[in-house]
Amino acid sequence: MRDLFASDGQQGRAPGQPLADRMRPASLDEFFGQEHLLAAGKPLRRAIEQGRAHSMVFWGPPGTGKTTLARLIAATTESHFIALSAVMAGVKDIRAAVDEARSIRATSGRSTVLFLDEVHRFNKSQQDAFLPFVEDGTLTFIGATTENPSFELNNALLSRARVYVLKALEPDALAGILQRALADPERGLAGVEAEPDALELIALAADGDARRALNLLELAADLATAGGDTGVVKLEHAEEVAQGSRRRFDKQGEYFYDQISALHKSIRGSDPDASLYWLMRMLDGGCEPLYIARRMIRVASEDIGNADPRALGICLDAWDALERLGSPEGELALAQAIVFLACAAKSNAVYTAAKAAAADVDEFGTLEVPMRLRNAPTKLMKGLGYGEGYRYAHDEKDGVAWGERYFPDDMPDRTYYHPVPRGLELKIREKLEEIRRSGRRDKT
Repeated sequence: MRDLFASDGQQGRAPGQPLADRMRPASLDEFFGQEHLLAAGKPLRRAIEQGRAHSMVFWGPPGTGKTTLARLIAATTESHFIALSAVMAGVKDIRAAVDEARSIRATSGRSTVLFLDEVHRFNKSQQDAFLPFVEDGTLTFIGATTENPSFELNNALLSRARVYVLKALEPDALAGILQRALADPERGLAGVEAEPDALELIALAADGDARRALNLLELAADLATAGGDTGVVKLEHAEEVAQGSRRRFDKQGEYFYDQISALHKSIRGSDPDASLYWLMRMLDGGCEPLYIARRMIRVASEDIGNADPRALGICLDAWDALERLGSPEGELALAQAIVFLACAAKSNAVYTAAKAAAADVDEFGTLEVPMRLRNAPTKLMKGLGYGEGYRYAHDEKDGVAWGERYFPDDMPDRTYYHPVPRGLELKIREKLEEIRRSGRRDKT
């Protein structure tokens, strides 16, 4: 989608134009937040102030100023500005932008900044399409993404663009943006005032997103002025527009994986309180509870294992409760399971043993099953020696075929499973040590 469409500079006020768009900063002096990038002396600020553009990628949450910074860079470098959205654009649009940039350079000598919003939605071939024109100077590329560029962008593109990380805005920065909107007589909400408590609530509900903060303020102002009301945004107005506001969470994006990672690691670290916090963060953000239930089954096997085998059953019970009760009733069972996992004895012995065994499978290939371990359901197979020499463990002393060997004959003995001295694995460890000691004695 072209920027209505490939316009230069800041747009003027148009009928019905949202407050968030009207209040887009026209200079660095109007920009709130991102001090780690834009404080005096920082490289990005110097580049903007000195009118020097280079290819870059802005990575950060929605509403943190990615588009605004791209516009400011184009304005200060007196560059032609073309904006595309990777949601709607394709290679054809890139080619059209290249043709436009060449025409602008030929007629006016101006360079062109190509701003590509949600660049992570472009596939490899689409990303490759504009690389030659970045290299030859036809375009200065500025991308914006909410996803981790390391995973979503080609190495070739990353090698030609510097990545700047934008952070969610702090409540104080959001409050400053809201106050500026109320004070601006031309672009803002002329004649509208707001109680401090109302602004504070809106800033918190926006959750680091300036666009959301301004949208909420505009809705609250509409309520405050409806029916000839006072024109003062009060706490009750803010509460009404902020109702149901979601924290930042993307079901398939960076926040999703960051938060499930934090939950998993809090459980592994035996912190039930932090585990509950991250659980509630994910549920509050709209995460499907059954996804969390499935992930907890993985945690039960990977991080607890046989140190407390009850963990797996408790997770399965929580999953069953969720399916029977739905949300929100079944979420308490999920919370119960997560607290149990966090408090349980920990062992990754099964996890590491399974990985080690898988590595040997890959290394040794398809080794033959020893004849004594093969089943012999037919007379022919018995005649060929299937099952011959097999020792039935239940007929042996203590139910163990002491000294028997179960690996392929052409493979050396292996010990994958090393139970930890915690929980039930402490008893398992003692039993295995006894079996292994007896096996070694029988071989001598």
